[in-house]
Amino acid sequence: MSLPLSHSYSVSTEEFVVIGPSDPIVAMLGGDVMLPCHLSPAMDMENMELRWFRSKFSEAAFIYQNQQEQREEQLAQYAGRTSLVKDFLTQGEAAMRIHKVQAFDNGLYTCLFRKGNFYEEANLELMVAGVGSAPQVRIQGPEEDGIRVMCMASGWFPKPQVQWRALSGEKFLIVEAALVVRDSSSGNVTCSVLNPILGQEKVMAIFIPEPFFPQTSPWKPAFMVTLTVLTLLIFGAAYYTKREHTAKQQERQEREKLHRDKEEDQQTKEKVLKDRVSVTLDPESAHPNLAVSDEKTSVTWKDTCEIGEESGVPSVLGCGAITSGCCFWEVEISKRSRGEWALGVCRGDVNREGWYKELPEKGFWAVGKYGKSLCACDRSGTQLSLRQFPHRIGIFLDLKEGEEGEVSFYNMTDGSHIFSFSLASSSGTLFPYFRLSSEDVFLTICSIVSGPAETPVPLNNPPSSLEEPMSLSEEGFSSGSGVDGALPGAESPLLSCSPEAMFP
Repeated sequence: MSLPLSHSYSVSTEEFVVIGPSDPIVAMLGGDVMLPCHLSPAMDMENMELRWFRSKFSEAAFIYQNQQEQREEQLAQYAGRTSLVKDFLTQGEAAMRIHKVQAFDNGLYTCLFRKGNFYEEANLELMVAGVGSAPQVRIQGPEEDGIRVMCMASGWFPKPQVQWRALSGEKFLIVEAALVVRDSSSGNVTCSVLNPILGQEKVMAIFIPEPFFPQTSPWKPAFMVTLTVLTLLIFGAAYYTKREHTAKQQERQEREKLHRDKEEDQQTKEKVLKDRVSVTLDPESAHPNLAVSDEKTSVTWKDTCEIGEESGVPSVLGCGAITSGCCFWEVEISKRSRGEWALGVCRGDVNREGWYKELPEKGFWAVGKYGKSLCACDRSGTQLSLRQFPHRIGIFLDLKEGEEGEVSFYNMTDGSHIFSFSLASSSGTLFPYFRLSSEDVFLTICSIVSGPAETPVPLNNPPSSLEEPMSLSEEGFSSGSGVDGALPGAESPLLSCSPEAMFP
């Protein structure tokens, strides 16, 4: 089984492609704008889930589900400002309208359309622009051997381009809001403010009398008095809105981050698939209420079992001890299962008798279903937000000798990462861990379809050939008895795998 890079896998016959505008959409500050997307081939979208979001799936600008707008996950900045254009939903076209556009709206958006388990998405860019007030130019005062002139404007977005010109039309090299004029022959000085997106420009000129220049003026007191009078006669203006990054800088940073994330995700998935191993259940470690199948790959509750406070936690371990290296296995949760369960790894010396909590400090690293939520089994019971609830989970264990390791969980339904725990270098010997907390849960370790894999065996009874593949039978469930070996625990010998067999 391969892991998809960006879209979920589906067997639906009604697959489609989402197409957005190839060029940026320009919107004026304070106005309205539509962000359109359409499907190819065209199909009715009224019963689909439609979502426009920013850089993260959870940063929703608008959500349409069950034929109505959903506001629970919407960002506060878009509350009451977005709506759906429904005119052409039946023809495969939809658009989100943003009312009273703000500077915050500038940037990249993703439109995602989902039908059943299949979804596709497209990216589009919104460029917000605003033309503000005409520039106001005033003489600020003497500066070295010249005169400092200031140019001020307000209401421009993004940061405008400022250009100074002399009376002759010659451009000054400086393109900032302040200019020091040292040549008295310049006469009129013009400040030009330009919006780089819209190409709109506003200018303002000021005349600087020759006596104002210190090097030619014989009377500085007269200069100061005249300067004060001129300053009082010139209108002031508010400073333009400052922004740390322009729209192009934001786009480049987002594209670079997306590229890095994809490369890291691809490397992780390739490593995971390479380290896939065969894992089987150890019936001797199973709770009395659990039934392990004859082929040791499935577990569920027995038809008759004891339920009570004294019955303890119904769990079972995998039969292979893991001490170093990398390995990966997948577990399928039956779609009819509505009960609670947990999957992960635990230390070989943990005490699983009676009731216990599955916490990292107690030697358990697992995720599980509690009620209707998927949670990480940690002290705070972190709830995990997923696009699609998993029916097949991949567990990737990476143990580096003398270094901190990691156990990661993946939703094999859509290929997304669920959660990761860090493992201390002293975590010791680990075993695959499975827990079922109700009768209708059915867990199955998925067989390796990419080629033969080795079966974990005791160190004191090595196989004659490490190339012998594991055989999976089609037999039913047994009661969990008749398997040689001792229960892995603090006082029992652990069933171990040779490094070559466990980590091909």
